[in-house]
Amino acid sequence: MMDYQDKQVVVLGMAKSGVAVAKLLHRFGAHVVVNDRKPREESPGAEELEALGITVICGYHPDDLVHSGVSLLVKNPGIPYEAAPVTRALELGIPVVTEVELAYKIAKAPIIGITGSNGKTTTTTLVGLILKQANISSMVGGNIGTVLCGLAEAAQPDEWLVAELSSFQLMGTKEFRPRIGVLLNLYPAHLDYHHSMEEYLDAKLKLFANQIEEDVAILPYDQSEIVNQCGHLAARTYFFSKTQEVSRGAYVKEGMILYADGEGRVEEIMAVKDITVPHVDNALAAILVTLLAGADKQSIVTVLSTFAGVEHRMEFVASINGVNYFNDSKATNPEAASRALQACKEPVVWICGGLDRGVDFRELLPVISGRVKAVVAIGETAPILLERAEEAGINERIRVDTVDKAVLAASQLAQPGDVVLLSPACASWDMFPSFEVRGSMFKDGVHRLKTSLA
Repeated sequence: MMDYQDKQVVVLGMAKSGVAVAKLLHRFGAHVVVNDRKPREESPGAEELEALGITVICGYHPDDLVHSGVSLLVKNPGIPYEAAPVTRALELGIPVVTEVELAYKIAKAPIIGITGSNGKTTTTTLVGLILKQANISSMVGGNIGTVLCGLAEAAQPDEWLVAELSSFQLMGTKEFRPRIGVLLNLYPAHLDYHHSMEEYLDAKLKLFANQIEEDVAILPYDQSEIVNQCGHLAARTYFFSKTQEVSRGAYVKEGMILYADGEGRVEEIMAVKDITVPHVDNALAAILVTLLAGADKQSIVTVLSTFAGVEHRMEFVASINGVNYFNDSKATNPEAASRALQACKEPVVWICGGLDRGVDFRELLPVISGRVKAVVAIGETAPILLERAEEAGINERIRVDTVDKAVLAASQLAQPGDVVLLSPACASWDMFPSFEVRGSMFKDGVHRLKTSLA
């Protein structure tokens, strides 16, 4: 572990990860400066940090913030590398990392790292639940709530540290090495940050960069573009597939989920029809992770057959006058929305739209044609989504400017037996601070609607 005593460290960004990192480094004896461009009144935690003797600068990036005496810059994952303090640090050869790197350096527990464009939260949640069911000690955090470095400090060598990891977090790693690494899938997302699919994939593949032969890499066999880039991995590689048999991994055959150990032995796990997980590939990945982490088959079956889902991911909200309302606010890209729409067997009134990242949404045309009966669009991408709806032959198309208005409009368009689905296909940051806030506002709107009609 790096010795932080008397080192000068800059923490860029006051979000919960920044506050946690600053407090941790301060305990380790570092001289910490926390900087956030947001004004002080929008920087919760500033007073708490200052009470500890930590310097906090809000409202701007000082020109002399980063200098040759700084040993490390820990940045909030969402801050772009083009930000002035980051470019200055890189010019001076100062390491620039995210808190995931710090968590790895202080962790005594082995890490399970889970990433991908879609399904990270579901898979991470499943892994935590299965390990708990199997009486295997674990802690779950990362991009899924609890800041990873806080858990890493407490986790013991005989526990698993299960981490949901974003590409933003992974891009800021140097030596990070999970004992088990999972890449679920890769679809166009965050290209305003990563600039290209190549850079996006490179960030995801940092998950495996430092693994050694005793480690495990788990990959989606059905995405050849990922498999083809991973032939050089040092770790033992396992695959999961919904469509093909694999020699080492988990796959679906004739309605059954099977596990192949790579040495010729194949074991039935359970029938696909018995799982309650919305997407089979997430279940396959969770099966692999937990089997390799020591879980027994019965614990896996128990969790996968009773899983109630996670908040903001195809979350059932209410049934009102024969119409079911679902919150899928976590669908922040077209592929995630496509998966949600295809999961609906009933006619859909689709609430969509959000941050404009230059996506044209044409890939959704085959999915919405014949399945979506009406579109209610919000946010920056509303015009282009309504244009695609027109191309798909959807006659009912409405643009509104709030989630409450979207819920009301959708309720007026829906008939008994329909589904109202919030699945935006876009990030939330044009109107909301997070997809969680967006989803919570949708749920509040649905509950208010139900009360008003009672």
